[in-house]
Amino acid sequence: MAEQIFRGRVPAPPQRKDRWRWYGPGLLWMLSAVGTGSILFTPRVGSVYGYDLFWLLIIVVFFMWVMIREMARFTIVTGQTMLEGMHTLKGPKNWAVWLVFVPQLFAAAVGIAGLAAIVGSAFSAVFPGPNAVYAEATVLACVLLTTSGKYARIEQISRWMAIALMVMAVVSAIAVFPALSKLAEGLTFRWPDKPDLYVISPWLGTILAGSMGIVWFAYWTATRGYGGGLQGRERDDEQAEGTPTDKDEPKLPPRYEREARTQDWVSVMTGAASLGVIGGFIVITAFLILGTELLAPAGVVPEGADVALDLTRLFSDVWGEAGKYVVLAAIIIALGGSVLANQDGWGRSFADMTLILTRDQRHARKGWAYSMLHWLAVTTGQAPFARRSLKRLFIVTVTGVIPAGIILIFEDPVAVMSASGIIAATHTPFIVLTALLVNLLRLPPALRPGWFYIVSMTLSGLFYLIFAVVYLLNFFGFNTSALPGL
Repeated sequence: MAEQIFRGRVPAPPQRKDRWRWYGPGLLWMLSAVGTGSILFTPRVGSVYGYDLFWLLIIVVFFMWVMIREMARFTIVTGQTMLEGMHTLKGPKNWAVWLVFVPQLFAAAVGIAGLAAIVGSAFSAVFPGPNAVYAEATVLACVLLTTSGKYARIEQISRWMAIALMVMAVVSAIAVFPALSKLAEGLTFRWPDKPDLYVISPWLGTILAGSMGIVWFAYWTATRGYGGGLQGRERDDEQAEGTPTDKDEPKLPPRYEREARTQDWVSVMTGAASLGVIGGFIVITAFLILGTELLAPAGVVPEGADVALDLTRLFSDVWGEAGKYVVLAAIIIALGGSVLANQDGWGRSFADMTLILTRDQRHARKGWAYSMLHWLAVTTGQAPFARRSLKRLFIVTVTGVIPAGIILIFEDPVAVMSASGIIAATHTPFIVLTALLVNLLRLPPALRPGWFYIVSMTLSGLFYLIFAVVYLLNFFGFNTSALPGL
């Protein structure tokens, strides 16, 4: 029988109106998730296919809600990250963690390069100079801020600009909103006669969150203190203010009481996830309307080095010339904030995975991994094998130096971001199905997902798997047009 994992102490969860104070992770996730999938790829899909794929958006949003909810379930119940759960799976040592780690190294480097390239495109639309120079400067500035840890104020500004961008999108969409019946036509299953998977696949991979963004929601709920937060590991941040504690609870509550408290925490998390997903859905729908009503009639599909200038068409028809510059400023600050958030998130995740993968060598104090980590500790002056040092190392290299090189080689921001989105779309099924397996094997029976969530997680994994297989077949030259619906 598989070993079950259940945290020892569970603080009392918030009740009734107090729960609203705990929905911050849902808002943070929405602001970070409504990035390139909304600003770049959704208008492209609207320009090419109109509302024909609106039904697909609804399906993906529902699956996203299920996926982030089940990722956070494991952390709330166990006090561990899902990566630790994957580490416990039987088979070749750490096979699941390796299969998350390696693809995400590529996704991180390409994703940061694409985000920075779009920011560079916005800068070059206002100031003289090539995109690449501004993109390189964006990467460098963000690396300096994330490694120093002094980017909280800028992150707050970027969130407000992201909110401003979302509000402008929704108001603009209302101004050009078609007849409701026209939008409702997109609820009917219709697959394009000649689907361009280069347009559709990156969109699917970035709607609300990429494959690793699904995992980050659990990090944010843990940092906020859901269920008691993460246990038995170094913390980079102090426990959030207002987090319930059990300092005054000298005795371990009975198991049934801990299970009941944990279920309540899962309920609070479900509310936060719902808030983030619904808000993100509204914003993405707004960008779909704008792409369909404004870009499609003009025959504009945002692409190339001038992608930011193309995107200003989404607002200039409603807000005039002033709207153009407001949008460019919002793109620079909001997506610049996304670079910061993604560097921090990937750096944190890679550090966790490195410590998991090298655990045996560190305990035995021998091996190449132990030697490298010891050298890093001596060089940086940090405590041996400190998570903070590893996080900074990955930020500088994987989300700094390598993206800078990609920007110099590839000039088209859309091509770079498309590659990142496609990696996310093809990697999602593995992460989702493996997470479901971990929840079923490692959580106590009373706290495992019910049949509704088991079926929904399975369908979401298969859904992404089908798209990944079809895209890869096309990529390697196989004709999939003869397949049903393709």
